[in-house]
Amino acid sequence: MTNNQEAQRTFEQALTLDPRSVGAKIGLATELVSTVVNGWSSSVEQDEARAEQLLIEALERDPNSSMAHFSMGQLRQAQNRLSEACAELEAAVVLDRNNAHSLAGLARMLRFLGRPQAGIPHIEQAIQLNPRDPNIGLYYRDLGCCHLLLGDVGQAIDLFRKAIAAIPRYSHSQLWLAGALGLRGDLEEARAALSESLKLNPKISSFARWRSAFPVVTNPDYLALAEKTLNLGLRRAGFPEE
Repeated sequence: MTNNQEAQRTFEQALTLDPRSVGAKIGLATELVSTVVNGWSSSVEQDEARAEQLLIEALERDPNSSMAHFSMGQLRQAQNRLSEACAELEAAVVLDRNNAHSLAGLARMLRFLGRPQAGIPHIEQAIQLNPRDPNIGLYYRDLGCCHLLLGDVGQAIDLFRKAIAAIPRYSHSQLWLAGALGLRGDLEEARAALSESLKLNPKISSFARWRSAFPVVTNPDYLALAEKTLNLGLRRAGFPEE
């Protein structure tokens, strides 16, 4: 969160110096969308509106910017406009097949569309392209999510542990680990992971709050898979409905 705020300030300063800078507009929009997607924003509608305006302006100047399409895809995901999000992320990948962020974003979007198997090659390619990425923990988390939804519980647990080792303070990795451990029947460990998730992000303290904060998890095709895997494991670990 601190790094995100610092990045926002840097891009704001860059725009003050050059209000026409496409790079600064994309950078600031990307950071604003990140605050929304990660549940850090205190003014979601305002951040989304500003990010959208910045990205529209950037794409008018440079319609072939892979990062602009990536950020627009992330924004559409946050708005639960899934088909549009997928189209933007696919465009980002076509424009730059070495853009690990876009590959990971597309994999994530395919997961929310209920197609985790289709997402796996994209996230694996993202990891291969940039194994030292500071966000590698998120890539491991996303790959673990796909495997868990497909019922590959042991592999998912290994990936969530790698994700947590890389980024210890990311609550979603702990939450998914709790679900995977609960599904496998390791309830003591599952409860410990759930407790850690709640310490890191007290806002996501029930299924109702999770769905309210992240509407993408209500997509029927995704939910059908999650109910048999992640959500079942979380209920076993004691994650409440309300």
